[in-house]
Amino acid sequence: MELISEVLIKNGLLFAFLVVGAVMWASYFLSHKLTNGRFHGSAVAIIAGLVLAYIGGLFTGGSKGMADIPLFAGLGIMGGAMLRDFAIVSTAYGVDLGEIRRSGLVGVLSLILGIFISFIVGAVIALMFGYTDAVSMTTLGAGAATYIVGPVTGTALGASSEIVALSVAAGLVKSVLVMIGTPFIAPLIGLNNPKAAMAYGGLMGTTSGVAGGLAATDKRLVPYGAMTATFYTGLGCLLGPSVIYFLIRGVMGG
Repeated sequence: MELISEVLIKNGLLFAFLVVGAVMWASYFLSHKLTNGRFHGSAVAIIAGLVLAYIGGLFTGGSKGMADIPLFAGLGIMGGAMLRDFAIVSTAYGVDLGEIRRSGLVGVLSLILGIFISFIVGAVIALMFGYTDAVSMTTLGAGAATYIVGPVTGTALGASSEIVALSVAAGLVKSVLVMIGTPFIAPLIGLNNPKAAMAYGGLMGTTSGVAGGLAATDKRLVPYGAMTATFYTGLGCLLGPSVIYFLIRGVMGG
């Protein structure tokens, strides 16, 4: 066992991929068996990751969750900003700008409205809880957009780890709410065709939430909603640390 442990510690990053892969497999398995896919596997995996991080923090008394345990130190590298941003950029390379034109003006407007409304709502809630500096308000507003835009924006602006963690939590809550609520509101808003799915994905933005919600509504709509939701994430990562930050800073007076 000592020899195996030593090998795994020396190859921490590879072991981290194995651990994350196992968590993802188990999450999607539970999603399929327990909820028939209505609660998306990615959301289950995120919740599992947060629980494991909490347990790791209690066990070690550290601040990096499971990464404080030598055997799982590779998780700190895998979950760091470098690989996270690389994953986001690589996803963006798979987007075809020509596809967004198919949604027409409605799709473009839904993206713009979705991003700015999410940032505004998140920033206002942050202000209500006493966060008055532009960096914290922008980061929490970004979290209200998605749990990917939150940490990307927070890292770019130099936000504290606590604020970044809150932004991830806000994005997760939004993802779960969209996932659960989509099947119920779909009949009320006419969410039954590709164009409506594109607009919905642009407004909501959270790819996992939109994909899970549409899968429970009509699986044929998933690619359309997920496409604009992916654009939403990319635009949020671009606008958050730049245009939106300077707007909030101007309003709050620096």
